[in-house]
Amino acid sequence: MARAKDPAVRTLLLERAAQMLRTREPITLRSLVTGTGVSTMAVYTHFDNMDGLWKALRQEGFTRLAHRMSEVRQSADPVRDHAALISAYLGNALAHPDLYRVMFDANFDLEDAQAADDTLEYLVQVAARGRDTGRYREGLDALELATQSWAIAHGLVSLVANGPLPRGTLDHGAPLLTALFVSVGDEPQRCERSVRRGWHLPG
Repeated sequence: MARAKDPAVRTLLLERAAQMLRTREPITLRSLVTGTGVSTMAVYTHFDNMDGLWKALRQEGFTRLAHRMSEVRQSADPVRDHAALISAYLGNALAHPDLYRVMFDANFDLEDAQAADDTLEYLVQVAARGRDTGRYREGLDALELATQSWAIAHGLVSLVANGPLPRGTLDHGAPLLTALFVSVGDEPQRCERSVRRGWHLPG
């Protein structure tokens, strides 16, 4: 008979794995459960095996990102909102740098691949709003602009959250986004004001 799954145990093991990533401890079946009060069997019960644990860690990263982006309140200014979503993306990576690194480890599948697509969809929708309200040029490919803004965010935060550059490097994000949005039709001064209103990184 299959063992009952306890959500609290699953969360405990995911948090333990994330902590071990932060402290650069090697993650093995035995080291994962040490000090948790649960047995190694719990890993099999909740994740099938260690590969399943890594899949779940990737999923947890995207789940937290989606939650962070969902908290961005929509305003009447889609350019401001686009900058705010990118800020949320950066903030999530800074808050969970080790989960962020695992999110993009393509050696392991996601439990729910749609979850990753859903985070990109926030950017697609706000890009479409910018086009439909006349801030960006008619006929703009919203997915292309969303992907370009994601690439800016990912490149910057990868160099800071798990990389060699200081946190101040993220300050380049606002002018990079402004240049991107102007290149697809927004008016420069208005764009700069909108991006500045949406650009909020945690202290």
